[in-house]
Amino acid sequence: MKSTLLAAAVALAAMPAFAEAEKYVLDSSHSQILFSYQHLGFSTTWGMFSGFEGEIMFDAADPAASSVTVAMPAMSMLTGWEERFTHFMSADFFDATEDEMVTFTSTGIEVTGDTTALITGDLTLNGVTKPVVLDAVLNQTGDHPMEGKPWAGFNATTTLLRSDYGLGKFAPYVSDEVAVTISIEAMKAD
Repeated sequence: MKSTLLAAAVALAAMPAFAEAEKYVLDSSHSQILFSYQHLGFSTTWGMFSGFEGEIMFDAADPAASSVTVAMPAMSMLTGWEERFTHFMSADFFDATEDEMVTFTSTGIEVTGDTTALITGDLTLNGVTKPVVLDAVLNQTGDHPMEGKPWAGFNATTTLLRSDYGLGKFAPYVSDEVAVTISIEAMKAD
């Protein structure tokens, strides 16, 4: 009986512990959200958010159990032209204040391949919250060569309708569809 209990104890001790999600924080200097839309059929206009904050609860053993939250001030948008930025922040579009935030909080992850997933979440933009799906790719995980700690990189894409968020002015002449491309790096939290 003692040898059976000892064997069971040794077997339990040798079993790997169940992995849990680990907290990663976004590297604000290497995370960007680009958006583009068609302008009157003549050109594609681009804008960007950068320097935003967020965290990923990353479960490498069970990626579907991971989660992500991101937040950025609406007024941190970069358009490349001051007059366009001023127009976007006006009552025609955002009517933004200094404390208005754009947020994304994941609600589910469907793993679709070894490094791919569909991340469903709630996007709050211009005071409106709607579900969106990000088509995501895990680019790489591993120790950062300069920081010496675990790092992860992801890309994702989605398409939004401006009108869903009360931002549909001038549609359809200025496209209602906005293509969104996301690239982020995140470091394991201390």
